[in-house]
Amino acid sequence: MGAVLLSLGTLVSTFVGGLFALRFRDQLHFILSFTAGVLLGVVCFDLLPEIFGLAREHGESADAAMIALVAGFLLFHSLEKFVLVHHAHEADYAEHRHPRVGMLSALALSGHSFMDGVGIGLAFQVSPSVGIVVGVAVIAHDFCDGLNTVGLMLMNHNSSRRAFGMLLLDAAAPVLGAASTLAFRLPPGALALYLGFFAGFLLYIAASDILPEAHSRNLPSITGVLIALTCLGAAFIFWVVRLAG
Repeated sequence: MGAVLLSLGTLVSTFVGGLFALRFRDQLHFILSFTAGVLLGVVCFDLLPEIFGLAREHGESADAAMIALVAGFLLFHSLEKFVLVHHAHEADYAEHRHPRVGMLSALALSGHSFMDGVGIGLAFQVSPSVGIVVGVAVIAHDFCDGLNTVGLMLMNHNSSRRAFGMLLLDAAAPVLGAASTLAFRLPPGALALYLGFFAGFLLYIAASDILPEAHSRNLPSITGVLIALTCLGAAFIFWVVRLAG
């Protein structure tokens, strides 16, 4: 039950991050630059070390998880390209962006948020102290999950109302994930596969969706600022993970 209570903090954190993105939507390219760094940081400083840590702890190879990472990347790439080709004739399709692409991206993030909650619950299965450390780390970066969800919806031409609806789903997902762990215990090998799969999803979203959109205005005067914000986002997650560890 402690995992569920702590996961309520992720709900608030995600919701506040999404409202921030809605309020400052005219500055979305700055927000997207930062959140692209956040996603890269989550993959490189949080998910990948966790995968290799699980492999070492249980004397197993991380190869399967790395295959899952590539599968996640390519699956999302395939889904996105299918949507783009299928809807290329529609009048509201512009600049390779479509509302359904935003929905797919936001749903992927909600899936990641659900598993964030599962991670909190599984950490509490190890011990309350481990659960608290993991919970604090998730709360810290879920603020940026809210930013990412709203940013992806808006940059793919979704309305503010739809973006808010997906924000509600993303905010509730960690609580549901934490609650689900009251009913099961996940084997370490399966957890590593999940981490690899969603690392691939997040890597694709950051590199193929968010970063290109952040730089779409192609203004030399702000390029350095955008790059600096991406570095800052990655550094922020590095700091959060090290602090929580």
